[in-house]
Amino acid sequence: MKTKNSWLILFLLFPFTLVRADEGMWFLMHIDRLNHRDMQKMGLQLTSEEIYSINHASLKDAIVQFAGGCTAEVVSKDGLVLTNHHCGYEAIAELSTPEHDYLTNGFWAPSPSEELKPQSLTVRFFVRMDDVTKRILTKLNDQMSEEEREKVINQEIALIQQENDEGGKYVVSVKSFYNGNEYYYFVYQDYTDVRLVGAPPNSIGKFGGDTDNWEWPRHTGDFSLFRIYADKDGNPAEYNPSNVPLKPKYHLPISLKGFQENDFAMILGYPGRTNRWMPAAGIDQNVNFAYPAWVEASKVGMDHMKKYMDGNQQVKLDYASKYAQVANYWKNRQGMINALKKHQTADTKRAEEVTFNQWANKKRNRERYGTVIATIDRFYQNTNEQSRHDNYLMGMLRSSTFVSLPYVLGKGLVLFAHSNEAKRTEVLPKLKRAIEAEYEKLYLPLEQDVLTAELNLYAAKAKAAGLASLVDSIANQNQGDFQSYVTAAFEQSLFASKEKLEAYLNKPDAEVLEKDPLYRLSTSLMDRYRYTDQAQQQAEADFQKAFRLMVEGMRKANPKKKYYPDANSTLRLTYGKITALPADPRNDAQENYYTTLKGTIAKYKPHDEEFDLPQHLIDLYEAKDFGPYADKKGYMPVNFLTNNDITGGNSGSPVINGQGELIGIAFDGNIEAMAGDVIFDHQLQRTIAVDIRYVLFLIDKFAGAKHLVDEMTLVQ
Repeated sequence: MKTKNSWLILFLLFPFTLVRADEGMWFLMHIDRLNHRDMQKMGLQLTSEEIYSINHASLKDAIVQFAGGCTAEVVSKDGLVLTNHHCGYEAIAELSTPEHDYLTNGFWAPSPSEELKPQSLTVRFFVRMDDVTKRILTKLNDQMSEEEREKVINQEIALIQQENDEGGKYVVSVKSFYNGNEYYYFVYQDYTDVRLVGAPPNSIGKFGGDTDNWEWPRHTGDFSLFRIYADKDGNPAEYNPSNVPLKPKYHLPISLKGFQENDFAMILGYPGRTNRWMPAAGIDQNVNFAYPAWVEASKVGMDHMKKYMDGNQQVKLDYASKYAQVANYWKNRQGMINALKKHQTADTKRAEEVTFNQWANKKRNRERYGTVIATIDRFYQNTNEQSRHDNYLMGMLRSSTFVSLPYVLGKGLVLFAHSNEAKRTEVLPKLKRAIEAEYEKLYLPLEQDVLTAELNLYAAKAKAAGLASLVDSIANQNQGDFQSYVTAAFEQSLFASKEKLEAYLNKPDAEVLEKDPLYRLSTSLMDRYRYTDQAQQQAEADFQKAFRLMVEGMRKANPKKKYYPDANSTLRLTYGKITALPADPRNDAQENYYTTLKGTIAKYKPHDEEFDLPQHLIDLYEAKDFGPYADKKGYMPVNFLTNNDITGGNSGSPVINGQGELIGIAFDGNIEAMAGDVIFDHQLQRTIAVDIRYVLFLIDKFAGAKHLVDEMTLVQ
């Protein structure tokens, strides 16, 4: 009876649930110990060694980080990789012109020699990882300040990187987990010659546009194909026509068998960031101060970009990627506000913190943990207005090139003006290339309008935390209207055109530059963006220590729970099942875990920017010409749902069945579960993926590029 009561007290004191199978972004090196048995029960037929092996080819060798912010998978012995259309969007837009508009019309290379090289595109292979927690933490002690602690950690990280990079062959990254309570290093190999192979037209790859973004039911063919090239020995090499397709260690086989509800599904990828340990006060700050500013500033930037993009196809291509990025997070952050409020996530966290505080203030814990929650709450209370300010300012940075461009280029130009003739001769080509690159695709009327609108918003809404000094002065003089100031600044500034900057290089004068109106404005904004005083630095240090101790204490208080670390752009595995949402009359499918081409056609709106479709796709549908890619029930599948735990950065990740075969490409989540970066909702959280059969159908039947399908290993 005594034992039973003890467990009851413990349960009431720590109401943390055990992590369920669909929750968690797991390290591959831990799956044998933590996850493999669960995965087998759910339908996995692979060994842990077949998923992650250091010495032999395994699934992890087919997964790459794509362009630094997405995931892709190798699907042929000749280095062909699949990712999302929105992940390849920037490269596709860069390679497009009004005459060869691959973004609008699609692109399919008939042969490797006709594949297209973007200026800069990298994929990163994961080689291995290891735990260096003990090594780093034994160098630290509780008497260290946060600054001293960081210095020691960075010194040890530098040694670990040097020990494992094999003379520069590999990139080594040491990452902190559980808010500084654990450390692991990751070894990668980067390939920089990556070429565009194929992409559907925007009307398929981005079907549904902003309206359907983060929504279900979904009907988007969100994929693109690239190829990795290497030197003749398979090593990374800068672009060269003599480079050859990479022969990867492993490539994913592709299933044509389809799947059913409750079938096993796992995803490997590079999730960007979650904040599952975020305190209640941090959630309140995001919902009430930070995210509303983010949303408003993003919408202002989008609206002023779009009116120029709609009237000029070249401008539309040049700004397509920037607009898409701003729009994606605009809807994401609004969805997070709504979801966090609806599900009262802060209240849930606050209840957990009350329980933790009871444990923390027991006599044996009080000295170390007793003031942790109070310190955290005080930090957020004191930084609420600052977070609002920072998000309005970041809104300008995301939308307006001229918030940072004059500052960044200007620093180099000042140094150029103060250099001797020999040094100028040395750096001149670099400066010319930088200017050429920055101004190649700028449309100044758009930039001038966006900057004006963002400054007006910032000056009106971010005053409480203190505006950038020059902005504050101008706002007082012009009653908060920056139209005349920005117009005059562009007329007078060196940064108003590439030609003016090139003329400056012929006759450099630091005094002229330092009086330049756009340079002064940009410098003031960037200085404010980076500014912290000593009191703020100390408050941040106190907060970081308290946050670290909170995580440490919560894990210590409930040691039997299986914990997974927050996402931080390292390779993770998440597993679950094909899982439906409740029936939805908007979905034509028999069960609400997949959509079909019939539903795509039903959404078709001729000449609509978001819901137009190519006539050839409509013809294929009407003829039911689906080739071998239709489901056994006769329909053409398009998208499907799983309950896997993913976040931004997982875009492009492979969805893999129990046999280790590719069944889809993850590309989105559902807006009802947008609180997922902070708290996982087992009932609502879903991953949206494009069915690999729809991908193959589009490559083969729609695009006529069957030679690409023939490269792949298909499993009937």
